[in-house]
Amino acid sequence: MDLYGFYTGAMFDAYQWMGAHIGETGVTFRTFAPNADGVSLLILDRELPMNKTLNGQFYELTVPEATVGMCYEYRIYHHNRFTDHCDPYGFGMELRPNHRSIVRDLKAYQFQDSAWMKRRTNCMDRPLNIYEMHLGSWQKNGADWFRYDELADHLIPYLKECGYTHVEMLPLSEHPCDESWGYQNTGFFAPTSRYGTAEQLMELIDRLHQNGIGAILDVVPVHFALDDYGLSNYDGDALYEYPHSDVGVSEWGSCNFMHSRGEVKSFLQSSVNYWLQEYHFDGIRLDAVSRLIYWQGDESRGENGNTIAFLKGMNQGLRERNKGIMLIAEDSTNYPKVTEPVDAGGLGFDYKWDLGWMHDTLEYFQSPAGERTQKYHKLTFSMMYFRNEKYLLPFSHDEVVHGKATILQKMSGDYDDKFPQARAMYLYMLVHPGKKLNFMGNEIGHFREWDEKRQQDWELLSYPLHDAFFRYIKRLNHLYLEHSALYEKDYEDEGFLWLDCGQEDRCIYAIQRNSGSEQLIAVFNFSDQQQHYVLSVPDVEKIELLLHTGWTCYGGTCREQEENFSLESGELICDLEPYSGMLFQR
Repeated sequence: MDLYGFYTGAMFDAYQWMGAHIGETGVTFRTFAPNADGVSLLILDRELPMNKTLNGQFYELTVPEATVGMCYEYRIYHHNRFTDHCDPYGFGMELRPNHRSIVRDLKAYQFQDSAWMKRRTNCMDRPLNIYEMHLGSWQKNGADWFRYDELADHLIPYLKECGYTHVEMLPLSEHPCDESWGYQNTGFFAPTSRYGTAEQLMELIDRLHQNGIGAILDVVPVHFALDDYGLSNYDGDALYEYPHSDVGVSEWGSCNFMHSRGEVKSFLQSSVNYWLQEYHFDGIRLDAVSRLIYWQGDESRGENGNTIAFLKGMNQGLRERNKGIMLIAEDSTNYPKVTEPVDAGGLGFDYKWDLGWMHDTLEYFQSPAGERTQKYHKLTFSMMYFRNEKYLLPFSHDEVVHGKATILQKMSGDYDDKFPQARAMYLYMLVHPGKKLNFMGNEIGHFREWDEKRQQDWELLSYPLHDAFFRYIKRLNHLYLEHSALYEKDYEDEGFLWLDCGQEDRCIYAIQRNSGSEQLIAVFNFSDQQQHYVLSVPDVEKIELLLHTGWTCYGGTCREQEENFSLESGELICDLEPYSGMLFQR
């Protein structure tokens, strides 16, 4: 154990010594409790006093008869009282409402994904289309959850059919409340037992990799659950959290980590590195980064220098230890250089969620057609700031809950009008620079807001418009994979060009995307009127229509054989259907 590294916040592998480890003479348990008067191990229906070790702030005990699968917890004595806690570094936990830690063998599973691990990258010049999902409510196994390994049988064929490159899983670290979706944790090293064991999760990730699909994990380095068996007042005092409630309690009623403490830095860095190293996750999405940049996420309270330093150190250290990973920030602030390297003055992320683009786009499509002339530049504004960061375009879980309505339901108008608008909007998302993320259910036109207790409404696919919409999203995803112009130069000036963004009265837009080998042109009519449109393309000699959002096969009214465009003397002449888009290849 590197004590200096632990206390100065330089460790990324504290879990390799802390927690419960299987050895030749039994299982050795270790915990950090500097303010405790004493610590006992509760196991095998016994209370076994633990011994102080190292500098006296750590406790250790080897139990010869302990084996994999056994439950245990620590009894922390402080001021003539005690509280029983799960192991902060425990590799497994019981299913709620039980909360003891479980002995796990992290070496029991042998990965077979070495080829994937060698060639993986952060996808900066490659396609990155992420399917965001909550494992417990994607599909159910009857009334129960699928285990991690069982889920692989259903999820992998689906992701391949749909054309997603990566899957992003909402937090899997153990949490007591289903309604928190994993964002209020008690076990930062314990895959939630809702879906099985550590070994079964490893199998899921391994099989994803063997099928060419990357895996991203949502992690929460900001706060933790208040439950008294967790990290809260772990050794009788505030060990992981702030001692003062004005900064110690988050807006969610949870405890804020005190990132200025080296022990806390080492804990969190080791936790994130643990998921990358031991489970082979390809990247992480850090939740609520704004709360790390500013005190309580409030810009008026100023920057939190300690947490900014923590972010920089963690991101740099993770990148040094894990080849080809991607680090993604969920950040709603205008803080600069989030996606710049640390040695260039940045925070060191690869991507930042473009929440401004998401809100502007959805607000535009929620507006009645008659109001879109005034809101025309909601759809052009994103390119005014896009070069500031490396943005990822999200339609995430946060936008389909809490009365916000689902993505399809947000579209203006009645049931029949919502589908053509959603098809056109998703084509706009496809041709807009930036990597993509779509939450589960969006692809089938979900009308019911997401509920973590219920599986997705797969019966919607028996309705023609939903089935056609699903076919459409799959076609978009595969077009994305097939055409380098849609991803190769996302973050280069020459990758994107407005061909026309001055048709305010007609709600027409034209975009060109470029790569080293091809050029694509997209034309949109977001009004409710059919329009004749002429676009100047003087250097184009031949053009092919790749996709029309209004084709009958996708639920529209245009037959694929219809010639609704022509190329004449350097002009692209189109008859644009209401709420439609057309994608051409030069």
